[in-house]
Amino acid sequence: MKLLLVTSIFIFLVLIIFGCQSQNGDENQILKNTIAKFTPTGIRYDESLLDDRQAVVIKKLYMAAKVMDDLFLQQVYSKNKDIKADLEASEDKLDALHLQLFNIMFGPFNRLDHNKPFWGDVAKPLGANFYPEDMTKEEFQGWLEENPDDEKVFTSEFTMIRRKDNKLVTIPYSEYFQDELTKAANYLREAAEYADNPSLKKYLLTRADAFLSNDYFESDMAWMDLKDHLIEVVIGPYEVYEDKLFNYKAAFECFITIRDPEESKKLARFASYLNDIEAHLPIPEKYKNFERGAESPFVVANEIFSAGDTKAGTQTLAFNLPNDERVREAKGSKKVMLKNVNEAKFSKILTPIAKAVLDESQLSYVTFDAFFNHVLMHEISHGVGPGIITIDGRKTEVKKELKETYSKIEECKADVLGMYNNIFMIEKGEYPETFEKETWVTFLAGTFRVVRFGITGAHGAGNAIIYNYLLEKGGYEYDQATEKVKINFDKIYDTVRDLASKLLTIQAQGDYQGAKALIDKYAVISPSMENLIGKLERLPVDIKPIFQIEKMMTEK
Repeated sequence: MKLLLVTSIFIFLVLIIFGCQSQNGDENQILKNTIAKFTPTGIRYDESLLDDRQAVVIKKLYMAAKVMDDLFLQQVYSKNKDIKADLEASEDKLDALHLQLFNIMFGPFNRLDHNKPFWGDVAKPLGANFYPEDMTKEEFQGWLEENPDDEKVFTSEFTMIRRKDNKLVTIPYSEYFQDELTKAANYLREAAEYADNPSLKKYLLTRADAFLSNDYFESDMAWMDLKDHLIEVVIGPYEVYEDKLFNYKAAFECFITIRDPEESKKLARFASYLNDIEAHLPIPEKYKNFERGAESPFVVANEIFSAGDTKAGTQTLAFNLPNDERVREAKGSKKVMLKNVNEAKFSKILTPIAKAVLDESQLSYVTFDAFFNHVLMHEISHGVGPGIITIDGRKTEVKKELKETYSKIEECKADVLGMYNNIFMIEKGEYPETFEKETWVTFLAGTFRVVRFGITGAHGAGNAIIYNYLLEKGGYEYDQATEKVKINFDKIYDTVRDLASKLLTIQAQGDYQGAKALIDKYAVISPSMENLIGKLERLPVDIKPIFQIEKMMTEK
């Protein structure tokens, strides 16, 4: 009897051990597979373009950018710094994989899988670390109803919300992140000492001041005035994607780039079309916005380094800043295209995707020019359409009215108008007529590059809306037999124009319920989309940047 009992216990323990090993083995493979979704890619630049003083400026900017990495890590999740320290100290081989993925995602949440935790079992707070983790939308809105004078500071992009004595309070970024922002400001001032270009010097000094005053207006204006310079840099809190509660709070980021003067000159001609593009929008005249500034420079640059929000998970192809509507009304916005990042994504990601999902008869229409020009027109399209609006006699902003739906609707709008406005450029003679089919087909292939990032994010949701809406209306056609998708060239323009009109009208009317309804219906993984995404399982989702400057700084 005792022998039987001992044998049973032994067998039970063996099963537990093998079960744990099997479970660890499964997790090990899942982590490796997820990490492999990001293909390592060198991001290089021509260092010889910089003189000795400019090289020092870049070094100081890099050090300031690393502070943005740290700040964003804190904004994503309150426990991120502790988790990272634990993973770095761990000798467990599984934790080495956890750390790799943590560094890609800026936290323990898989941005490719609806922010599902891959370390621990705590769900990511919708408000990230901008609000108390247990705060509800109702609590926040209830506070503002009872304290309407608090609305401006509570909805500010640059304040943290915390509880004190059972009350909600705001803390400016300049106070909450005082140590880090002081450090970053010092690096910017040191960079300014070596910046021979007066406009760059002014931007760096005013942005250093902004970090400590929490007022970014003057430095955003200074950024728009940058001219006759080689180094194109932007640093600070900008995008609101991380705030899934309201899209109010801005996350820290940085782009350090070198301008490509020849390519920038080629694209500068589009600036002259901004009013024409606004006039051509498919909405009633009363909704069109001719008040935004018309300066809107276009820049082509090669990325040296990126940090913070822009580097988390998937990599940014271009950016259109600043987001402050006061600056946009005064000066417009600047569109910066990251050419080396675009080239890397087109060759390593988009081309293999196109071969897997598109009808073979349309593959020849997938081109780098169409890919690059859509990214350009996407950024231009962020700067047109409704911005500051009037609702029931009350002056407000689209982003304030659409709340958490704003980023998804805005990114969807920019992508739809990216196609619509590129066709308009054909009418203006900027592109040949043959470019029309390249525009439609290349964007369709690119849809599957974006939705693989997940449809909870703004860009993925926007692309899902476009795909499902155009499929429903006949602009896209899915072949059940071949499991491939193609453009219906006879219907595509009208369906794109119709969707553009819906999105712009939602923004012009500040229609929160309309935005929610459109997202609920179309920002989904439909059956054909699921089948097509399934065909891409073995392909990388995005690049993992290996920055030349990071290697140089480490070696030094």
